[in-house]
Parts: sequence; structure tokens; C-alpha cells
Amino acid sequence: MREHILDIVIIACLVASALWAVFSAHRLRAVVGLAAASICVTLILFRLGAPLAGGFELSVCAGLISAVFIATISLSDLETPESVRAARKERLKRYWYLPPLLLGVGVAIMQMDLPPVPAVTTTDVDVRQVLWSQRRLDLFGQIAVLLAGAFGVVLLFKRNSKSGAEPSHTEEPQKS
Repeated sequence: MREHILDIVIIACLVASALWAVFSAHRLRAVVGLAAASICVTLILFRLGAPLAGGFELSVCAGLISAVFIATISLSDLETPESVRAARKERLKRYWYLPPLLLGVGVAIMQMDLPPVPAVTTTDVDVRQVLWSQRRLDLFGQIAVLLAGAFGVVLLFKRNSKSGAEPSHTEEPQKS
């Protein structure tokens, strides 16, 4: 029962950080929420006995994707308090259904009788064989996270283009 409590805590942290990423009006805080969600997914993958997928998740999603998002944010306009408030109100109106939907999906998954995931114990197993035959669900999770990241970048640029704002690159050169 104790190990299930740890799983429930990790999943609760995953849901909380995902909701934080979606509902955060500040872009940088949203990236931190996404990175925290990715770390939770990494912990889940390691607990499920998928160290390869966990390693990919941690290095690519929590590390590389976060760095790309931060670089993208640094190229966009600075946020004003008014734009942050407007973005928060818009997100709350647009995504009001997400928390109940996630709760419903979580309850449905907990009610399912899923078969146990086979553990890989030998060291001479081909990685391709493991990924494509025994750990297919891990790949679907990776693809979903990568698509979510790409979708987030598209939304960021779409929001900037709607406001007519161009990234500001005008800095005064220092005079010597």
C-alpha cells in the first residue's frame, strides 16, 4: 500500500504542475510548470521500469524543450501586468473544463484493470526490440509530450502574431 501512496503523490504532482503550466499567465512560470510535469513523468516512467524512456523524458523534455521554450520567450516581447491579467482571464474562460476532465480521466484509469507491464531483466536485449514490442506505451507517451511541446510553441507565436507584436531586438549600443 505504501508504494501506491508514492504513485498517487507523483500523479497528483503531475496533475498540479500540468495545470500550473496551462493556467499560468506568465510564460516563464508556464515553462517551469511544464518542466516539473516532465520530471513527474520521468519519475513515473522509472517506477514503471522504463529507464530508457525515463532518461529520454528527463533529458529531452525537461531539459532541451525547456531550454528551447526559454530561448523562445526571451525572443518575444516583455509581459506587462495588463497582458498577464488578460491572458489569465482568457485561459480561465477557455480551459475551465480541464481540471474536471483530468479528474475524470484519472478516476477512469484507476478503475481499469490494466495488465502488468513486463519488466526487462536481461542485459543482452536489443533496445529496438524492447521499445517496439514490449514498451510501445512508453513511445506513445513520448510522442504525446513532444507534440504538446510543439503545440505550446505554436500557440506562443500565434498569440504574439495576433497582438501584432514583433519581438523587440532594439538595444542601444554602448558607447565607449
